[in-house]
Amino acid sequence: MVFVTTADMFFVVCLWALGFAVTSFVFGIVTKDYSWIDRLWSILPVGFAWYYAYRSGCALAPCAAAAAVTFWGIRLTFNFSRKGGYNGIEDYRWSYLRTKVTNPVLWQLFNFFFISFFQTGLFILFTYPIYSLTFYSSDSLPVLFWVFLILGIALVCYEFACDQQHWNFHSAKKAAKEGREFPEKFSSDVKKGFFTHGFFSLSRHPAYFGELGFWWTIWLSAFSLTWNPVLSGLFGPVLLTIIIIGSTFLAESISSSKYPEYKNYKKRVISMIIPWFPKKG
Repeated sequence: MVFVTTADMFFVVCLWALGFAVTSFVFGIVTKDYSWIDRLWSILPVGFAWYYAYRSGCALAPCAAAAAVTFWGIRLTFNFSRKGGYNGIEDYRWSYLRTKVTNPVLWQLFNFFFISFFQTGLFILFTYPIYSLTFYSSDSLPVLFWVFLILGIALVCYEFACDQQHWNFHSAKKAAKEGREFPEKFSSDVKKGFFTHGFFSLSRHPAYFGELGFWWTIWLSAFSLTWNPVLSGLFGPVLLTIIIIGSTFLAESISSSKYPEYKNYKKRVISMIIPWFPKKG
């Protein structure tokens, strides 16, 4: 306990993350379920944020940022939970990739380096801006700090709305599969197999816009106090953006092979993540 409260806080977080990475790797081997890190996505970053806030002496800036991250975590945990993420349902992308990486040794290397360790390291990096806030001692925060933080909260609210639209569609899709009635407005999309209305008519993965936007606003909040892009942790949201874009390309590849109409949807809704006007005609 003394070590946790006296050692360098960033070093403690790294050790904390290392422990979860090792545990996730071992659990993946034992259970053949490789979504253990997925179940920590909404939990560990919140823990890191509040640890930084605590070690700062509960200074205003890191506490405010930690509160925003908690709101983000509540949204992600709720959505992940209702989709069965905590009930042993593995992320479909890992199941798909296992059909491509058939060599068990190569798969376990992927599990070790990317699924377990890289993703846990990513948690450290995109929460680094909150660590940088611990060095700001004044409780007098600039207006820009609050503007960016409020914008981040608004983006999480946008994610909530996207989640609900998608959930309503999948509930209708499930009802149709079971021969039950469902709202008529979902009929055309149920036939296609995927949702194309609401926020999904402006971008194909609208929730990712909110997700990336939130962590960029966390960095901008920290940046507004230092005006130093590196010390405020710019590398965190940059790397997260690269990973999410790469993950989205994989998801779209799977959807295109699964749903014949998805290619036409991509032609009409030209933006993958950022909301934009759909193509006419």
